[in-house]
Amino acid sequence: MNVRRSAAVLAAVAVIGAATPAAAAPSPSPSQAFPSALYGDSDPKFDGVWRQSLALLAQDTVGVKPAAKSVQWLVRQQCENGSFASYRPDPATACDAKTMLDTNATSAAVQALAALGGHDDVTGKAVGWLKSVQNEDGGWGYAPGGASDTNSTSVVIGALAAAGEKPDRVEKDGESPYDALLKLALPCGGDGDGAFAFQPDKKGELAANADATAAGVLGALGRGMVVKPAKKSDATCEKATTPEQAAANGAGYLTAALAEDDHHLMSALAGAEPQPDFGNTADAVVALAARGDTGPAEKSVRWLEQNSASWAAQSGPAAYAQLIFAAHATGTNPRDFGGADLVKKLNATGPAPQTDGKTKASDEEKDSGSDGFFGVWWYVGVCLVAGIGIGFLFTGRKKQRQL
Repeated sequence: MNVRRSAAVLAAVAVIGAATPAAAAPSPSPSQAFPSALYGDSDPKFDGVWRQSLALLAQDTVGVKPAAKSVQWLVRQQCENGSFASYRPDPATACDAKTMLDTNATSAAVQALAALGGHDDVTGKAVGWLKSVQNEDGGWGYAPGGASDTNSTSVVIGALAAAGEKPDRVEKDGESPYDALLKLALPCGGDGDGAFAFQPDKKGELAANADATAAGVLGALGRGMVVKPAKKSDATCEKATTPEQAAANGAGYLTAALAEDDHHLMSALAGAEPQPDFGNTADAVVALAARGDTGPAEKSVRWLEQNSASWAAQSGPAAYAQLIFAAHATGTNPRDFGGADLVKKLNATGPAPQTDGKTKASDEEKDSGSDGFFGVWWYVGVCLVAGIGIGFLFTGRKKQRQL
C-alpha cells in the first residue's frame, strides 16, 4: 500500500490501458506552479494524492499536526461520487468520464483522513465508492473495472479497516476481499513458496512478487500502512485456507527473500539493472512487523538506516513516509534514523506543520480535540466541498515515483 508499487504499478498500468479509457487526468502546464499545499516538488500527475496522503499519515503517526491547507488540499481532491483520481490540477472542475479514477489513491486518502479525524463525511463517501466498484471475486484493481490485484485489494482493505468497516463483511456476489487474496496466494513448495502474485498472467498462472507479497501480508491481516510490532505468531508454510495462513506463508517468503540479499529486496522491474528496492524493503518491514516477525524486520530496518538516505532524498515525501512507517513498525526512532531526522526531512518537503510533535505539550494539544486554527479551516473546507463538490487518491505513481 508509496514509492512502494514499483513493478506492480507498471503491470497495473498495462491492465488499466485495456480496461479503462486511455484518457488520463490532465497535467499542469510547464509554466503552472504546483499547489503550495502539496508535498514534494516533482510533477504530481501520477502520485499527487498518494504522496500527500502518505505524508499526512506519516506526520500523524509521529505526533505532527499537518498544515491545515495541506489537509484541505487533499479533501478538495475528492470527486462528487466519493472517489479520488491520482491528481486533479483544478478541483473546481467536476470529475467526468475522462477522469481516471484510482482505487489506490482513494484508499490512501481514506487512511490518512481517518487517522487525522474529523473527516467522516469524506471517508464515508470514499468507502461507499470503493464498495461500488468491488469486483465479483471480492477484490479490486487499480482502476474500477480492472482485474483484481493483490496490491490494490490490500490497500483497499487497509482503508476499510481505517474507516471502521469489517473487510470480511464487504462482499460482492458472496466474495470478500480475503477470498480474492487467497486466490492470488501461491501454494507452498516450488517457486514462490507461499508468496502472493500481483495478478494472474495471461494464461492464468501465478508468479511470486515480493512487492505484492508485502502488500498481501498486510491485507490478509486486515491492516493498513501504520502498524506496531505484533506478538510473534509462529507458523510454517501450509495450504492457505484462511487469510491468517496466507499472511504467515507470505511472511515466510519475504523473510527468505530478504535474507538472500543482505536483508533487502532487489528491484523486479523488467529490463532494469539489478538494484536494491528501498521502497519494497520498507514495505516488507511493515508487513513482517505486523505479523510479529520482528527479527527479520529489525535486520532490514537496520539496512535501511544505513543505505536509504540518497534514495529518500531523490524520491521525496512518499519515500520519507515509507521509512517512517518502517521505523514505527519496529520501534525505531524516526528522528534518528541512521543519523537522519526523517520527520524533519518529510516536513521540509511541504508546508510547515502546525506542531512538530516533539514536546509533551504538543502531544497533549493533539489529543485535546480543541478546534483552534485547524478547526476553523476544516469548517471553511466543508463549506467549499458543499458548494463545489470535489475529490481524492492510490498508486499509478509510474516510473518517476519509483526511481
